[in-house]
Amino acid sequence: MVTRERPTLEAVARRAGVSRATVSRVVNGSTSVAASIREAVTRAVEELGYVPNQAARSLVTQRTESIALILPETANRVFSDDLFFPAIIRGVGGELEAADKQLVLMMAGSAKSHDRVERYAVAGHVDGVMFASMHGADPLPGTLVRLGIPVVCSGRPIGEAAVPYVDVDHFGGVCSAVRHLVAAGRRRIATIAGPQDMVAGIDRLAGYRATLEEAGLAQHVQIGDFTRESGMLAMRKLLDDDPALDAVFVASDMMAHGALTALKDAGRRVPADVAVIGFDDFEISRYSEPPLTTVRQPIVEMGRTMARQLLGLINDEPHLPDAVVLPTELVIRESA
Repeated sequence: MVTRERPTLEAVARRAGVSRATVSRVVNGSTSVAASIREAVTRAVEELGYVPNQAARSLVTQRTESIALILPETANRVFSDDLFFPAIIRGVGGELEAADKQLVLMMAGSAKSHDRVERYAVAGHVDGVMFASMHGADPLPGTLVRLGIPVVCSGRPIGEAAVPYVDVDHFGGVCSAVRHLVAAGRRRIATIAGPQDMVAGIDRLAGYRATLEEAGLAQHVQIGDFTRESGMLAMRKLLDDDPALDAVFVASDMMAHGALTALKDAGRRVPADVAVIGFDDFEISRYSEPPLTTVRQPIVEMGRTMARQLLGLINDEPHLPDAVVLPTELVIRESA
């Protein structure tokens, strides 16, 4: 069997018509090389299939080429049937793969794991950190920023920490959903809100309250935790409190599926008796019974944008925004 020799730095230099030192500077990320020469070296690298020595590259750049994505949740929550986490990971992972970076996935659902994440980042094992699904005024992102570590969060951080973030227009999305219910003649509109230690839960409840106040209608609120079970329990409580409810906005598709089950068990027809709107536009919502009207948030794009923002911070790109807010869209289906 003939074994193909691994391409060398010298072979790339010959193919590109430059010195070995120039090739080394290009593959190690130096910006001091002219663009035309960088293009010639990059083309030679691709044609020959040259793989840079990662250890040597790290010594030159003082970078690990690894990025951490922190999920401040328990393992049960991350590996549940909630499709938010796979979508975020898919977006982040795709963007980092295109940039030839390694994704390090870490969960931080306890004080002990928070300490482990801080030690890991401060020790320089990663070049930057992303946080998804933040709860409360978590001090860890702000701590890492103060220590000089590039950080980006998904969701506006609660509290005073000045941390760059990527979010979606929760408030505007909910306003469009509830106005749709009002325009359809619904007058007893309840909500199953999300956790009030998370920006998504806070802003979606604020959108519901503002729109009901705008319409001069009474508010009926129950709080869930973004799980199917909590949506079912909250819907039962809402029906007990006001059997004449004719609509409900639910702050996540998973809770909305629980609400649909509770309504069916109570003998309520959707949407004839009670209209239901969710938030997320997970694929499973197209196949619920009936198909769920919902607010689409671009979760995969949020992950991509987080990764791009973080890479920009790591590379000291100028004029990066401190906050990026992506639009949401009301998707009308049979449930409302």
